[in-house]
Parts: sequence; structure tokens; C-alpha cells
Amino acid sequence: MRTTNGVTADGKAAIAWARLLLVTCTFLTGACGLVLEYIQATVAAFILGNAIEQWAVVIGLMLFMMGIGSKAQRFVIGDKNLVQAFIGIEITLALVGAWSPLSIYAAYAYMANHFMLVQYGFIMCIGFLIGLEIPVVTRINRDYTCELKINLDYILSADYFGSLAGALFFAFVLLRYVPLTESSFIAATLNFVPAMLAFVYFYRQGRIQRIGGLLVASLLVFASLVTGYTYNRDWNIKLEQYLYDDRIVYSNTTRYQHLVVTHNPTLDEYRFYINGHIQYSTTDEARYHESLVHPAMQVAASRKKVLILGGGDGMTLREVLKYKDVQSVDLVDLDPDMVRLSATHPVLRQLNGGAFDDARVRVVDALGVETGEGYDLFQENGKQTDEKLPDVEKVARLNVINIDADKFLTHAKQPYDTIFIDLPDPSTIELNKLYTKGFYSKVRRLLTDGGAVAVQATSPFFARESYWCISRTVAAAGLNTVNYHVNVESFGDWGFVLATKSLKKGYVEKRMAEMSLDGINTSFLTAEVFRAACVFGKDLMQVKHDEINTVMHPVLTYYYLKEDWQYD
Repeated sequence: MRTTNGVTADGKAAIAWARLLLVTCTFLTGACGLVLEYIQATVAAFILGNAIEQWAVVIGLMLFMMGIGSKAQRFVIGDKNLVQAFIGIEITLALVGAWSPLSIYAAYAYMANHFMLVQYGFIMCIGFLIGLEIPVVTRINRDYTCELKINLDYILSADYFGSLAGALFFAFVLLRYVPLTESSFIAATLNFVPAMLAFVYFYRQGRIQRIGGLLVASLLVFASLVTGYTYNRDWNIKLEQYLYDDRIVYSNTTRYQHLVVTHNPTLDEYRFYINGHIQYSTTDEARYHESLVHPAMQVAASRKKVLILGGGDGMTLREVLKYKDVQSVDLVDLDPDMVRLSATHPVLRQLNGGAFDDARVRVVDALGVETGEGYDLFQENGKQTDEKLPDVEKVARLNVINIDADKFLTHAKQPYDTIFIDLPDPSTIELNKLYTKGFYSKVRRLLTDGGAVAVQATSPFFARESYWCISRTVAAAGLNTVNYHVNVESFGDWGFVLATKSLKKGYVEKRMAEMSLDGINTSFLTAEVFRAACVFGKDLMQVKHDEINTVMHPVLTYYYLKEDWQYD
């Protein structure tokens, strides 16, 4: 047989195939390792909140344990057992990584005070196993690549390229379309497949002598992955129930958020949650939504054209449509599934008064926002036609736009008479940008001279620094502000900021004093209640900070996460 430098052609082919296998394994395990890191950080953020802090701690701890694993491998793995060790590491990592989210959720459900021991135990274990991978596969590849620099080139570049692939796969596929408990089983397969490829190849090459134990372990892990992938959604729902006091009647993870509806049969109370945070209760949501909408509608010089940022539940829209002079409403909510749920779920539809009847959810190009393609909204007026059918009348022209609120404001050109900012609390950096000076400056640009803006601004009791930071930031954008707050039993004392563009404070206060809700069907708010809501106790106005919130200096999220929410 022809040889070159003492190596036969068959030998060269075997070396090339071995290199390709090891590079492929490294690429896949690199992708899996990063995905598992991200899953652990996301689970921690979902349970504990404070995403930036959790991601920093989790990634930092996993990198530390990777260093420990890299150092430990030279003491615990001998040169004669490298292939078996690699396969064992991969199937163990697949098993641990796959089951970690479900196990952490179970620990939080059954041992809430100590679940972090389980959580950080998994994080450290996964980091340690990832740390073992690269040195071991590099040592194996040494037998097929003589030069150290070429060996490192093959292995490290494959690992880094795999990491990028894993990051993109997690961000644009798993995070958007698959529950975390299922993502972990998908990611674990990225570890299990190369382990099995290595098993088959190196066994045929005679580098694995005793396969009994390894084969049994591989079969058990495979069965575990199939079982977990098949039943994880059912188990996830059962475990999730322990996170809520009342029975879950709806649970769904959309592309953007996790939605849950619970029901208390004794009180006949429904509660709606986004990412574990309560958004409203059927027993008192009117207190919140009436307080958000009617003061601004009363103060504004005109109410013809209305913009709602957020409010995908339809409650704010319900209150706006109580005014007969409203001609058009643009509702901007990022999540189309949120609007669809509110338009079709029997309980939510009853709550919002069918505000989305015949709603057509339209996805708008972020770089070309147009709002002239809405549809006429008709509602029953309590009368009957000649055919004894319910009579309907046009209420307003409604346009539901699924786009990020900040992008909408950047590209929208039509002015609005009233603007309602009904967005989730600034608990993450992603939400923080919707509470910045730049964001409110865009709002001001779209507001008519006699227009009014109402902002939900968290709790001045539980989150005092956050509330006044929002108020300062609105004022820093060039808007005149009036502060008020009401008690909403489900989540306590809640604050709002009423702002105008050119109406002076004295005029606004005069309009507030003359405010009349005659002819407006409210269950809570009266003119007297609103005037009282503008009064704050001395303690609620005492703050330690005076910064405004900006994109590059997001102090609001820091305040919010450090507030005394434990009293809520």
C-alpha cells in the first residue's frame, strides 16, 4: 500500500475522519454548553427577577466552575481512558442539563426557602462538566494532530464557532418558540448526539474496550431525554401551579412573555399574570384603569385621536371608548398573542367589554409605521332594528399595531390628543428604555398642544424612588406633570403621572377641579376621588435620589429592583 512519510493512505483517511468527528463534536458541545448557560441564567431571572444581576452571577459562576473543571481534568482523567471519559462527560452533561429547569422549578415549589441550593448546585455542576470537555477532547485530538498550534486551532475555533451558533439558536428559536423546560432537552441532545457518534466511531477503531457500562448508561440517558421531552410541558404546568395561590386556568408562553390566568372559585376572582407578575384582578381592575384613563381624557382639550402604548388586555381601550367624541384609537402592543387572548378568552373579553370585537392584528414594518389601515369598531347600543336584532353603531376607528412602543414612537408622524402609557413595570433593561427621557421626548413630539398623557408609574408606597424617578424623567422631557395615586387592593397603593405639553399647571388644576364624569359609566372614580388622589402624605414624597432615567444611565431599574416590594 502506498505510503507518505510512513503513513498509509488508509491511515491518513482515518486521521482525517477522526479530526472531523472531534471538530464536529466540539462544535455541537460548544453550542450546547452556551445554550445551557443561557437557560440557567434565564430560569434564575424568571424566578428571582433582576435579570442583569442573575445573568451576571450565573455566567460568572459557570465560568469559574469551567476553570475548576479544566484544572481538575489532569488529575482525574488518565490518558488511557480519554475517549470513555469524553463520552461519559457528554452523556452526564446531557442528563444534568436536560433536567435542571424542571428540577429547579420543583425545588422552588416544594422548598422555596432553600431552592437556591439546588439552583446553584446545577449551575456549578454544568459549569464543571463544560470545563472538562475542551481539555479532554484536545488531548484526544493530540493523537491525530502532531502540532500543538494546529490542535488548538481545530478545537478552540470549533468551540467558539459553536458558541455563536448556540447563542443565535437560543435567542431566535428556543427563547421565542419553546418553553425553557423543553429547550433544555433540545439542548441536551446536542451533547448526546456527539457522544454517541464518538462511541460508535472509536469503538470501531478499537479505542473502547469495555462497552457494557457505557452502553447501559447511554441507553438510560437516551430514555430519560425522550421521556422528559415528551412529558415536560405537562410537568411544567403542574409545577407552575405551586407558584400561584389559585388554580391556573390558562398558561402559555408567547414569543415575548409568559401569560397565566388563575381563578379563585370562592371569590369568583380571575387574576392575570405576565412573567409571574400580577397585572390585574377582576375584583379591582376598574380602580386602576379608570384612574389611568379618565383624568387625562378630562384634561385634554380634544379627545378625537387617542394612542395607547401597551394595554393589550383591552381594559384601557374599554375606558377610552366610553367617550363619544373619540374618533380613532391606535393601540400599540408588542405581543399579538396577548391581544388575541384578550379578544377571544370568554372572561377577558367580558372584562374589556368586547373592545377587540372583530379585531384584526396587523404586524407593521418597524421602519415604516403607518396607522391609516385600521377598521371601524361597532358595538351594540341597546336598541333593536326593525328585524328585532341588536342595533350597532360605530364607536371609533381602531388600529391594533404589533410593534415595539419605542420603535413606533420613533417612526410615527401623526399627532395625538391623548396618549396612555400602560406598560409593565421597569423590572428589566428591556422595559427600562420605555421609561427614559428619550422615550418621553418622543411622546411629547407626538402630543398635540392641548393634549394630555397618562403614565402608569408603579407604587409610590412600595417603590417610592421608582415612582418619583419616573415623574422627574417625564418632566425632564419637557412635559408639565401632575402626580396622583389610588389604592388598588390587588397590588396596593399605585401611582400615575398626568402630563401635558403646553397646558400650564394652573390650567390643568382648574380643569381637574371642574372635572365631571356625568354620563361616563365608572364603578370607582369620581371627580372628588380624583382630587383626593392628588394629595400625597409627607412620607411618600421623601426620596434620597434626584437622577432622571436614561438609556445609558438606567437608574430606574436599579431603584425598582431594590425597593421594599416584600411588603406588597
